[in-house]
Amino acid sequence: MLVLASTVAGFATTPYAAFHFHRVTPYGVLANLAAMPVVSALVMPAGMLGLLAMPFGLDGIFWRLMDVGINWMIVVSQWVAALPGAIGRVPAFGTAPLLVATLGMIVLGLFSTPLRWAGAVAMAGAAVWALATPQPDILVSANGRHVAVRGEDGLLQVMQVGKDAFLLKEWLAADADARMAVDPSLSEHVSCDEAGCVSALRGGGLVTLADRPDAFDDDCTQAAFIVAPGAAPEGCAAFVVDRARLRRSGALAVRRRGAAFVIEAQKPDGTDRPWSPAPPDEGAPTSEATASRWRDATPPDPQGED
Repeated sequence: MLVLASTVAGFATTPYAAFHFHRVTPYGVLANLAAMPVVSALVMPAGMLGLLAMPFGLDGIFWRLMDVGINWMIVVSQWVAALPGAIGRVPAFGTAPLLVATLGMIVLGLFSTPLRWAGAVAMAGAAVWALATPQPDILVSANGRHVAVRGEDGLLQVMQVGKDAFLLKEWLAADADARMAVDPSLSEHVSCDEAGCVSALRGGGLVTLADRPDAFDDDCTQAAFIVAPGAAPEGCAAFVVDRARLRRSGALAVRRRGAAFVIEAQKPDGTDRPWSPAPPDEGAPTSEATASRWRDATPPDPQGED
């Protein structure tokens, strides 16, 4: 019964763990088998008896017993986590595959006829859909001080003019990348000077993170995508994201589609949440103009950049 309960619980929570935490734990049943008997027989009874004995000052022995059980749980978790393949990394995917997987679980769990196997088919299709989700080519933080660029090797290269280990950890987890936020390979193909940083984009072209407005002099003629503190000058050939735009839109995920950039904003135009109110309009373009500029922005032809 313990094996069955653990298998069902792990199976049911896997899509949501993968969606929120970008990882799955295939050895969860093994960990539960080793830890749950101790939890049921020692940890929980000792905790309840400790609460009952606390008014009489006799609770110390029960907390020590509880400590033995908790230490066993820690040993088990460390042992299972050290096994090969104990953590499966899953790249970020949208809510649509998650909803399909949820529907599949409902059908599989509620139907008693052979039709229930349609739920299993839906869940398998959701898994394929989730794993086939294309990952962003460029990530831009909400403050514009961190930019991740997907290089020719398929891995993210990080340009930054500040330090935010938590942000990098989340970006790497969402990309199913096992590297740590302090891994030097994150900036291996990034070049920086006092004006900013530059990195090559997969498929050709350069992405720059400008730290000063005068960086536009070179970036506008050489880069395909620029993140800069201010608005670009007239005639700039690159696609530019400035800090004013980021204040309105929040962080950005950018996918390259041929000669265009498709941008997904954390806060699309018009979004006004109670916990994250929209900033006052600072002369932003109309939604129609914004959509035209953001969805159909064409970078310079990398073949012509010698």
